[in-house]
Amino acid sequence: MTEHDIVIGIALEEACLSLEQLAAACAVEPQWVVRHVEEGSFPPMQGHASEWRFTSASLTRARRIREIERAFDAVPELAALVADMLEEMDELRAQARRRGR
Repeated sequence: MTEHDIVIGIALEEACLSLEQLAAACAVEPQWVVRHVEEGSFPPMQGHASEWRFTSASLTRARRIREIERAFDAVPELAALVADMLEEMDELRAQARRRGR
């Protein structure tokens, strides 16, 4: 078992991830996360970066944004917008499943 496996297991249990853990789970530098938080790609964080905590939803969003940036050479703002649309589609699909469609 690697550290990466441990981080993923913790996130699935809804534990909060630190900035460093989120960055490691996404294979990015912590500064990448800080920049995206400052640009509004994640919910607003209170306090200093060392105090930030991220949920598994943040991990999913960060990975999605990172993949969009890499796959399409997208600027962070565009990647966040695409992530917003994908999250909306996921929610609509979940609602449709709950309604039995």
